[in-house]
Amino acid sequence: MRLIVTTFLGVVLGFFIGVSFPTLSLTKLNITSSLLLPPTDLTYIEDKKSSFSTPIDAWSSKSSNPSSSNQDQHLNDTSKIWATSNPKGAERLPPGIVEAMSDFYPRRLWGKPSEDLTSTPKYLVTFTVGYDQRNNIDACVKKFSENFTILLFHYDDRTTEWDEFEWSKRAIHVSVRKQTKWWYAKRFLHPDIVAPYDYIFIWDEDLGVEHFNAEEYIKLVRKHGLEISQPGLEPNKGLTWQMTKRRGDREVHKETKERPGWCTDPHLPPCAAFVEIMAPVFSRDAWRCVWHMIQNDLVHGWGLDFALRKCVEPAHEKIGVVDSQWIVHQTVPSLGKQVRERCRKEWTMFQTRFANAEKAYFQQQGIDPSNSTAH
Repeated sequence: MRLIVTTFLGVVLGFFIGVSFPTLSLTKLNITSSLLLPPTDLTYIEDKKSSFSTPIDAWSSKSSNPSSSNQDQHLNDTSKIWATSNPKGAERLPPGIVEAMSDFYPRRLWGKPSEDLTSTPKYLVTFTVGYDQRNNIDACVKKFSENFTILLFHYDDRTTEWDEFEWSKRAIHVSVRKQTKWWYAKRFLHPDIVAPYDYIFIWDEDLGVEHFNAEEYIKLVRKHGLEISQPGLEPNKGLTWQMTKRRGDREVHKETKERPGWCTDPHLPPCAAFVEIMAPVFSRDAWRCVWHMIQNDLVHGWGLDFALRKCVEPAHEKIGVVDSQWIVHQTVPSLGKQVRERCRKEWTMFQTRFANAEKAYFQQQGIDPSNSTAH
């Protein structure tokens, strides 16, 4: 009898000891997992099909649930960063580390970053160039002081040859074959890249600058409060519009008289608030607006000159032509028949898009634009 009782107690004791081993093992697994997995909220989540839950389930559930609102999670979790003042997409970063803007200032590959820049030019001038026009561009660049960053857009893929000019070695060179000035501008002159510059010159390659000085030009632009401007054009060379014709008796003009029927309003293009696209100069703020107006697929820029007024207010006061610093448009032939046809089509497309966009906006706002003189 004693043997039977002893055997029974041994079986019971063995059973309980055996049952206890999985529990101990799982406990060790949980502790180890919490050390190996990244820091996270190890809230136990009960599975619908089982009452057994572990911290691994909780971590896995959070990783595989992208449908939840990131913003709500961060707002509710004060241990994580969600800075709405940061640029879109950078909300998870502490604001103090965010660099929202850049520049064209070349830097060394060695030494202290704080000692890289011996100068920081205040203005930017860009030319869209082919090597055949190198002598003309050389003459142009010499009219711009060291206060200017020089940026060349190469449409013929020839860049190294320009090192025959000493200034070319400190210029910025961007090369993409057979593209236009406005194609380059849309892709490489984002407002956050050119933000360090007070003024941005976006010029053609065929301009004569014998009577032009960039520093004096900037002084006049500031003096007369011009946000968008261009130098006056020599009257007898390549003149299309009366507005851009140089006046010999003044520093700046902001309006003109055109052919009968061309101007429905004396404050509207082409009689005012108008410059051409061959040699425009933009303030930093004006360029931020104009860049967003440039259409990604319309590469020739035709029609922009009539729409620039949308980016400053009042446009007839802040857009003008600088007469006492003037240039000559040499009109180097570059547009074939097919290219000109595309230019005209782009002009029509741009006008249509702009008109439709304005109409859609005013309809959304419940405004009848015919009752307003603002646009």
